[in-house]
Amino acid sequence: MDKITSKVMHEYFANKNNVKTEIINLSAILNLPKSTEEFVSDIHGEYDAFAHIFRNGSGNIFQKIHERFGQELSLTQQKELAFLIYYPSEMVEKEVNDGRYWYEQNFYFLIELLKVVGSKYTRSKVRKALNPDFIYITEELLYINEEDINKDEYYQQIVDNLIDLKVAKEFIIATAHTIQKLVVDRIHVIGDIYDRGPHPDLIVEKLMKFKNVDFQWGNHDILWLGGAMGAPLCIANLIRISARYNNLDILEDSYGINLRHLSMFADRNYEVNPSFKTKIENRRQISEAELRQTNKIQQAIAIIQFKLEMQAIKRHPEFRMDDRRVLERMTADFKSIKLDGKVYPIENGCFQTLDVNDVAALTAEEQEILDGLINSFVTSSQLKKHADFLISHGSMYLKYNNNLLLHGCIPVDSEGNFESFELNGKRYQGKELFEFFEEVLKNGFQNLSQRDENTSDLLWYLWTGARSPLFGKQAMKTFERYFISDENTHHEKKNSYYSLRHQEWFVDRVLTEFGLDPATGHVINGHTPVKKGHSPIMANKKMFVIDGGMSKPYQKTTGIGGYTLLYNSYGFQLVTHEPFVTRQQAIAEMTDIVSTKKVVAKAERRMTVADTDIGQELKQEITELKQVLKEY
Repeated sequence: MDKITSKVMHEYFANKNNVKTEIINLSAILNLPKSTEEFVSDIHGEYDAFAHIFRNGSGNIFQKIHERFGQELSLTQQKELAFLIYYPSEMVEKEVNDGRYWYEQNFYFLIELLKVVGSKYTRSKVRKALNPDFIYITEELLYINEEDINKDEYYQQIVDNLIDLKVAKEFIIATAHTIQKLVVDRIHVIGDIYDRGPHPDLIVEKLMKFKNVDFQWGNHDILWLGGAMGAPLCIANLIRISARYNNLDILEDSYGINLRHLSMFADRNYEVNPSFKTKIENRRQISEAELRQTNKIQQAIAIIQFKLEMQAIKRHPEFRMDDRRVLERMTADFKSIKLDGKVYPIENGCFQTLDVNDVAALTAEEQEILDGLINSFVTSSQLKKHADFLISHGSMYLKYNNNLLLHGCIPVDSEGNFESFELNGKRYQGKELFEFFEEVLKNGFQNLSQRDENTSDLLWYLWTGARSPLFGKQAMKTFERYFISDENTHHEKKNSYYSLRHQEWFVDRVLTEFGLDPATGHVINGHTPVKKGHSPIMANKKMFVIDGGMSKPYQKTTGIGGYTLLYNSYGFQLVTHEPFVTRQQAIAEMTDIVSTKKVVAKAERRMTVADTDIGQELKQEITELKQVLKEY
């Protein structure tokens, strides 16, 4: 909150009593319980699973139902009420056989639950969460005194009119959505909305409707933000990944990206290649013809990507990526390659557009295709809208309520010393490294018309560079995975951060670097799926890694359907989710996906707003208001 000057205070508060009223109000807010924060990471386009977790508040809604109605309703009835709140439009249509009685019962249950979830907030905040069409009615039902027998008929008349005037369905839907909004006050997305899953666009759209949300960008998000900025290497990488995971629809249908020229070029120049097999991952049905074409598109854009990488590495010796100039390491016949002093045969090569005298050069048609793709990306209004939102609500890291939120890693050596990235004679490491790349991204986005090549290359480095806080490995072995059968060449060595983050001393060093108190602070991390049998809680409960496999391709590794982390007035709860089925099946069978909740860090006392960052701002405002009183 910006500092408020005495002059502004005098203009805003007409008299002394107004100032006193505001002090009383803000002081009271400080004593409300701390509201619930929800942390989620690595959604990877899995809209249905994310939307279900969003709707059920990571299991919070069912928990509130059980606490309030455990003595009144059976477990089956509690589940029915929960799904009415999760999917009100569908459940209202499904469950109206009992007519008037069903509506009356559920009005009561919903209003009672709204009282529970709204109890942490001021009436003003609850009012803002209500559907404008039903504010007056909801407040009358919400704040009625149950012991006031004089209002029994008044209450009943409101209920009767809702039913008789045929707005009962709309009222139930609106109230359910309000409960969804209030059960979690703030959502933190610890990176990677994009990649693999089919609907990252719908995830962004849903989050745009939620008031309190922030993002810590992930490496896959950077590709799409770079795409919106016209960065060629970001565009090539994200198209290749979309083709590999059978997700070209997201480009063509959701963002209006024209792939026709690329598709025709791929059809003319490439044959079906087993190394470029599409990972269907149980998505929509795809014909054999589509599979063949997607295979060819993946090859065409991969070769363009490898050429562009060569060019970027030559432009930037400071990237220290000469070992990734892989096209130059092949023999003249493109049949073998020399890596780390050993020669490997190339399998299933598709290098027909390479010039043996200049392997990094794009052909004239490849350049024309790339120019068209860049234009299609930067003129996509839907992609720009989503990128605007991710930029305005996002950052490389976030400090919030003494927690450090970051997606990837802090590059360090084996001793835990911060490694530096050098550019133009200046070194960046630790916190400075994050802030440097955030400035690069935000400045580039503010100056889209300039299409700066240096900015584009730095965004690509964020995706794949050894000192990138979003990558965290020595090298990305995409070429080797496609063309070399020896799996030893596929290994991507992780930065030491990932082994050291299990150690409390190291996490203390990280918290100190970012200006947080190691005695009470935590690091909340994503990016690396937690494997079966491994704990997401590390470093004496100071490090939480919450990538649990919401993305279907990772669930074989994790064995679960993802983690979310809740931080409420009692402390932290880690929520483990079962793999999501489908939206239709979940509604039909009332299949929830929360499997377990585990308290991982209990507060010594129940926390209040006064213990939060917002509380510190309110205290500062109260101090300034008291100064205004003195001036009166």
